[in-house]
Amino acid sequence: MTATRSGEPDNGPVVAAAALGPEAGAEDAAGVASCSGMSGSAIRDEAGVVGATRSEVLSSEARGEHSAAEAASCTAALGSDCDDAAAAAAPHSAALGSEGRDDAGVAIAPHSAALGSVAREEAEQRLLAWVYLSRVVLGPCAPLTALIDSVGVLEAARAVRECRLPQVLRAPTATRRAVDLAAEDVDRIRRLGGRVVTRDDPEWPAWRLLGLRQLEPGREADGAVPLVLWVRGPLSLLGASERALAVVGARCSTGYGDRATGEIAGTLAAKGWTIVSGAAFGIDAMAHRAALAVGGPTIAVLACGVDRPYPAQHDRLIARIAETGLVVSEYPPGTAARKHHFLARNRLVAALSDGVLVVEAGLRSGARNTVKWARRLGRPALAVPGPITSASSVGCHRMIREGEALLVTDPDEVIDEAGPLRLSLPAAQAADPGDDLVGDQQLVYAALPTAGSRVPHELASRTALPVSTVRAVLAELELAGLVGLGSSGWFRVRFDPGS
Repeated sequence: MTATRSGEPDNGPVVAAAALGPEAGAEDAAGVASCSGMSGSAIRDEAGVVGATRSEVLSSEARGEHSAAEAASCTAALGSDCDDAAAAAAPHSAALGSEGRDDAGVAIAPHSAALGSVAREEAEQRLLAWVYLSRVVLGPCAPLTALIDSVGVLEAARAVRECRLPQVLRAPTATRRAVDLAAEDVDRIRRLGGRVVTRDDPEWPAWRLLGLRQLEPGREADGAVPLVLWVRGPLSLLGASERALAVVGARCSTGYGDRATGEIAGTLAAKGWTIVSGAAFGIDAMAHRAALAVGGPTIAVLACGVDRPYPAQHDRLIARIAETGLVVSEYPPGTAARKHHFLARNRLVAALSDGVLVVEAGLRSGARNTVKWARRLGRPALAVPGPITSASSVGCHRMIREGEALLVTDPDEVIDEAGPLRLSLPAAQAADPGDDLVGDQQLVYAALPTAGSRVPHELASRTALPVSTVRAVLAELELAGLVGLGSSGWFRVRFDPGS
């Protein structure tokens, strides 16, 4: 369990008051009016709005997972350039001799620039391919993700354009495969001051999304890893999700729920935690405002394009989040919010967090959908109890009673449950904590060198395990504090038994 740091002030009551300050008034009034006008079934239909560290999966490995077809194409292109350069350089080098080394460097420089140009052009083509496919399917699509994993993004984009696809992909891509707005979409997000983040980028939160890759294919239609993430804001997506808590709950929150949210979210944000939510009315908005009130980081995950604030009454709130935190979506700019998008969005709220906290939820609240994703991804689900007479807390009480969520009442309890795992080693324990591991964990840990590091493909070769299994096991070992990730691969964490 992670203990709170000593000497840190309890900002809860102050945070709650600041977060409920004048800035929130107009939007809260609009939210309450909107909620009051809803029928019970309408609230349930839209309940999906209430949504849901460490080291990253090796960026060099991610860059190296291109398909053989892409690698061959790239190698051929570079090989041709290199052959031409070698032919041109040979007579030049002979003529220069020992006195021409400086000039030779000048002569070779244009070739280096040419190689850099080739790399930049390929990177741009890959980006456009990711963006094109993102708009074709508009959301998670497990068969398309599998195709990209198999042949690479460039070949997958060509296959979609030419309809050279397995049967399972023809229907999902039929409507929009002939429409290629990739260049316009990239230009649009850049003009907004945002960016497209793909698995090619060091900012890609691969470790966070690893759990989605481990879900049984076909079991969850919305369970696929997002193709791209559209991002606005100054923070790194990878860094901001390093230590994060998702806070979700009722759209029509009560004063009790607002105060509880303000105290917990604000206190954690003041301690450096990122607060993740969906920017909806009620608890979502309160969680974001609590983080902003203490100058803490917050991420809003939208079910529409990042250029279309939803709900519209929260345009100022979302703009504030984009100034200091992050606004994230898997949907291209201009995409309108749809009911199904909210349910798909909830998996990202859960995936980008260390745990999901529910504050006020009706019996059929969409917050329970986010809790479902948290449990499937191995994240702790937490719930704040409310008055037994309050209909707004019935869902929380049901989740606590049925074991779907743990009861928490203050920030310290949240940190205890959602904080990073720590491994407590007795003084007499052997220097190698991997001695107690079994099964795949023992195999993968044993395959790591005592000095140096290895990438998952090397570990898979040494253990005869699938690469996907190796990645999942590495994530488990990292959570236990046994391994870490450096620039050259995964390594064993050294322990001092006497410390």
